[in-house]
Amino acid sequence: MKMVFGILIILGSVILIATLAPPYFSNYQFQDTLKTESQMTTYTTKTEDVIRDEVFKKAQEMDIPITREQIKVVRNGVVGTGSVDIEASYIVHVNLPGYPMDLHFDASARNKGVF
Repeated sequence: MKMVFGILIILGSVILIATLAPPYFSNYQFQDTLKTESQMTTYTTKTEDVIRDEVFKKAQEMDIPITREQIKVVRNGVVGTGSVDIEASYIVHVNLPGYPMDLHFDASARNKGVF
């Protein structure tokens, strides 16, 4: 009986990890993308809409379920001396056996110019 219970625990853990790991890994990659984008665009003349479109394209490449309206970009100051804030909140629906759930992610990045 202990062996059967142990196998069920291991099997359940494997299913749980296989179901939950991809959305969390995608969020990690998306967070890194936002950080890179905010660092690079602080020193360019790109508008907020252009930055939003680039972030949206990268989110689509990573299969992140997000719309353009969910991506908030704020540029303060002038090029090189201002800051760029990027925020993106989204929800991933996961179907666990017998327990569907929504995972809420809030990815954001901020970069200030050196001067």
